[in-house]
Amino acid sequence: MKIRHVTTAFALLVPASNSIAQGFGSIFFVIMETSPDGSSRIEWVGSCMIWLLITMSMANIYLISTLWVRNKRQRMLPLAFANEMDKLLDEGHHVEVVELAAAESSDYSAILSAALRQAPSGHASMVRAAEQAGEEAAVKRFRKLEPLNVLGQVSPMIGLLGTVYGVIMAFQTIARTGGNADPVTLAAGIGTALVATFWGLLIAIPALGAYATMRNAVDAATLESVRRVDTSLNRFAPGQSRSISPAAFRASPTAEVVR
Repeated sequence: MKIRHVTTAFALLVPASNSIAQGFGSIFFVIMETSPDGSSRIEWVGSCMIWLLITMSMANIYLISTLWVRNKRQRMLPLAFANEMDKLLDEGHHVEVVELAAAESSDYSAILSAALRQAPSGHASMVRAAEQAGEEAAVKRFRKLEPLNVLGQVSPMIGLLGTVYGVIMAFQTIARTGGNADPVTLAAGIGTALVATFWGLLIAIPALGAYATMRNAVDAATLESVRRVDTSLNRFAPGQSRSISPAAFRASPTAEVVR
C-alpha cells in the first residue's frame, strides 16, 4: 500500500519537475512569443540578445580565471627570490644578481634589472630607473586587465538595449489588441526586458568586482616590489661601505634581455 502511494507521488512529481526545467530554459535561454490563437514561436531578436549576453558571460568567466592566475602576487613579487637577491647582494655577488634578475620573469626582477642597468650612473639613477620600471610594469598589467573592465561596462548596456526592446514589444502587443492584451501575449516582451537585464547584471557585477580587486592587487604588489628594490639599492647609497662596480653589469651577457 505504501509502495503504491510512493509510486503515485513520484509520478506526480516527474511532470512537475519537467515543466520546471522547461520553464527555466524558456525563460533564461529562449524567448517564446505566444500568438492570440495560442500557438508559440521563438522571438529571435530577443533570444539572440540573450545568447549574445550568455556568450559574453562565458568570456567573462574565462577572463576572470585567466587574469586571476596571471596576476597572482607570487608572479609579481616572489618573496623567496627577492630574499635570495638580497643575500647575494650582501655577499657581494653582483654579477650573479644581474644575471638572475635579467633571466627571471617577475615584475620584481624587471624592476631590479632596470635599476642595475643604471649602476654606472650612480645610486640616484638606479632609484629613478626602479621607479620608472615599476610604473611601466603596472601599466602593462593594467592594460591586460582592461578587457575585463570593458566587458563589465558594456554588458549592462546590452542588457539595457534588450530591456528597451522588450518594453517596445510589450507596448506593440497592447496597441495591436486595442488595449486588451492577454497577459500571455505580453510575456515575450516582458520576458525579454527582464532576462536581458538579468544577464547584463550577471556579467557586470563579477567582472567589475574582479577588475577592481585585481587592479588593487597589482598596484599593491608593484609598490612593494619597488620598495624592496629601493631597500636593496640603499646598500650602494653615498656614504655606504658597499658599492657596485660598472664592470659587474658589463660582465653579464644576459643583462639586456628584452622582457
